Amino acid sequence: MSAGSAGSAAGDAARWRVFVDPTRCIGSGICAGAAPAHFVLVDGLSRPLGERIAPADEVLDAAESCPMEAIIVSDAEGSRIAPEP
Repeated sequence: MSAGSAGSAAGDAARWRVFVDPTRCIGSGICAGAAPAHFVLVDGLSRPLGERIAPADEVLDAAESCPMEAIIVSDAEGSRIAPEP
């Protein structure tokens, strides 16, 4: 493995995965207000602007604030970070 590949793998390990469940989302817009660099409303539902992101507190705030718990944030191994179970 090249040094560039190793760096990329290490970078991926530090990234979070963001998912919005479209069957739970009611389009309240709280997420887009809390983390506008990470969420947008499309056709009345929230969508993450990126599926894999660098850790960001505002994304955790958005997930914890979602009234339907439609936003799931997990670490590189798939362990749930937010909302807290």
